[in-house]
Amino acid sequence: MTVLIAGCGDLGTEVGLRFAELGHDVVGLRRNAARLPPAITGRSIDLSLEKPVVPPGTETVIVALAAGSRTTESYTAAYVNGLHNLLDALDEAPVTPRRVLLVSSTAVYDVNDGSWVDELTPANPRPGTAAILLEAERMLHTRIPEAVVLRLAGIYGPGRERLITQVRAGHATVSALSRHTNRIHRDDAAAAIVHLMARDEPPAPLYLGVDSAPVVGIDVLNFLAGELGLPAPMVVETRSGRGGDKRLRNQRLLDTGFNFTYPSYREGYRAILEGSGTRHA
Repeated sequence: MTVLIAGCGDLGTEVGLRFAELGHDVVGLRRNAARLPPAITGRSIDLSLEKPVVPPGTETVIVALAAGSRTTESYTAAYVNGLHNLLDALDEAPVTPRRVLLVSSTAVYDVNDGSWVDELTPANPRPGTAAILLEAERMLHTRIPEAVVLRLAGIYGPGRERLITQVRAGHATVSALSRHTNRIHRDDAAAAIVHLMARDEPPAPLYLGVDSAPVVGIDVLNFLAGELGLPAPMVVETRSGRGGDKRLRNQRLLDTGFNFTYPSYREGYRAILEGSGTRHA
């Protein structure tokens, strides 16, 4: 079975390596395919500008596109134009994938009152980048109704250590509007994608990819300070509305039998600190 990964960045590459370990042929599309590991057959392409060649025998397609910047133009190029070119290529190819999954974001929920959000909560993105993500989701489900959308919360993990860096520096910024925060470790996000695509049971059209511990942002900073043996950082509140204030439920994902390696930020950040050799003894 061939797995096609459109958007083979950090997350897409981790997904590809996991599929390769299971014995699948993996083809990864990215602008510079020379950066991919040998287990993934790389093809260099800018999906926002051209249609890819779909390999014969493609049974699973993972769409993990990433915008080059946070501008609406960059999001439209990546998520709308890139997905459109991929879907056109699938239509023209003599293959019909068994499963298609699009990685999206929980940013499509503009919720700011600390309430609980799940897959039944209506998406209500602000105009801008979040609205573009929802446009891409709807395009996918219009053209492939049985496709899966996985809305991920904030991804952290190796190489995604902004909060650790802030704590070490002794100061951090927290949005005045961002009380509860939600996240998922990169490895759990990749594992969830493989799990949903490999199950015999047909997946639901939508899942939230988030760990089991929504938490007030300052609590995470204080936890990291304790792990590093440092004083609590000086926190400066900003007026940014990014992230809002919401608590995300992952029950639908858990109901599929998925098990988190890092069910909360505690396990995840401890693994990062131990891996980098910087955890306080």
